[in-house]
Amino acid sequence: MLNRRTFLSSLVAAGSMHSLNLPGLAGYSPSDLKSSWAAPPLPPRMLYEHNEDAFWAELRKQFLIPADEVYLNNGTVGSNPYPVLKGIVDSLAETEQMAQADPEQYPIWGYESDNQYRDALAGFVGATRDQIALTRNATESNNYIANGLELSAGDEVLISDQEHPGGEEPWNLRAKRYGIVVKKFQLPRPPQNSAQILNLINDSITPRTRVIFVSHISTVTGVVMPVKEIASLARSKGIVSAFDGAHVPGMMRLNVNEIGCDLYTASPHKWLQAPKGCGFLFLRDDAIMKKMWNTIATAGWDEPQLKAERFQRIGSSNLSVLAGLRAAIDFANWIGMDRIEKRHRQLADYIHAEMLKRGAESWTSPDPSLRCAIATVNVAPAKMPDLEYWLWKQHKIRIRGGSPHKIRLSTPYYLQKADIERFLAGLDEYKKTA
Repeated sequence: MLNRRTFLSSLVAAGSMHSLNLPGLAGYSPSDLKSSWAAPPLPPRMLYEHNEDAFWAELRKQFLIPADEVYLNNGTVGSNPYPVLKGIVDSLAETEQMAQADPEQYPIWGYESDNQYRDALAGFVGATRDQIALTRNATESNNYIANGLELSAGDEVLISDQEHPGGEEPWNLRAKRYGIVVKKFQLPRPPQNSAQILNLINDSITPRTRVIFVSHISTVTGVVMPVKEIASLARSKGIVSAFDGAHVPGMMRLNVNEIGCDLYTASPHKWLQAPKGCGFLFLRDDAIMKKMWNTIATAGWDEPQLKAERFQRIGSSNLSVLAGLRAAIDFANWIGMDRIEKRHRQLADYIHAEMLKRGAESWTSPDPSLRCAIATVNVAPAKMPDLEYWLWKQHKIRIRGGSPHKIRLSTPYYLQKADIERFLAGLDEYKKTA
């Protein structure tokens, strides 16, 4: 039986049938693959009420990240916990038998409704099934928006100066090819409050503004934008509101219908710890769906009765990823998003305060409503990526650095206070030796 450190490498290694101690094709049974590693047990949920630290310490054991590694970069990608790995592997073991009850059913997605996965995701993000299209990441979904909305040369799309390339570049392509105008407003680093952000957006709107596109949580600084107020402002002026929520699912509670935006995209592989290669596109109602052209066309692209589903008709895709996504949703619901968000905020506030004690310049907002699980600071004269590589090579601590002096620190719920202390000690050591 495999232990948790060797499971993934054994599974993907050449000759993995032998690595798993399976008898070979002739005697192989799918049950040999399903749940074939020793996952540690989940802690009792009631442990949280008695000892929060012990609860999170037990959950840390659900991740393959080695105990001697400190991982502070969920802002780029998360790690699948055991329940998610189980969902992926069990799906493969079941579907790859090619024994589906319906001879026209195959273990792929991209041609059908896949409602068992859409329903789970819709419930988690506060949407309905007909508002959700399964995609492969936020970048793909953002491209659907930029390519799909009907815009004319000279029409303006208003974005912030802190968008991820997967959010900004689809609009730049549209601008270069069709003559729309991409207009940026500059976010303060850090913003002091929501009113400051809303005033900047309002002052940037012109009679040609057709779309406001911003990240719900900035990839540059981690600022949590006042998206509900932005959506309301856009609606009052007849402007389409579209938000890149790549960092949001699994980091904090999300209800896209409460936000009131027209369009929303996300990549659950970050904070929800879902498999890499899953995402979604939210379309608020029939009106916005009718305004959107498909970017990828296969059967169903011109069938409006499919509603959001027609945007997930993208051709053959990996079904086990969706099984892992559903497992990630189940796992987050089991823990409780209120608990998760509370933990995220506590850890980020702690590491941010410790960085300020060390003289760091903060890009994290002083307004608690504008921050969650990402703290961004500058640590001049330390330079990136020197510090980033030094911490990894010397202490197995992973951060995300940015030129010249920026550190973006992510604080996933399984992070321990001792991990933060290790990072701080490593930073102090670097300052003495650099």
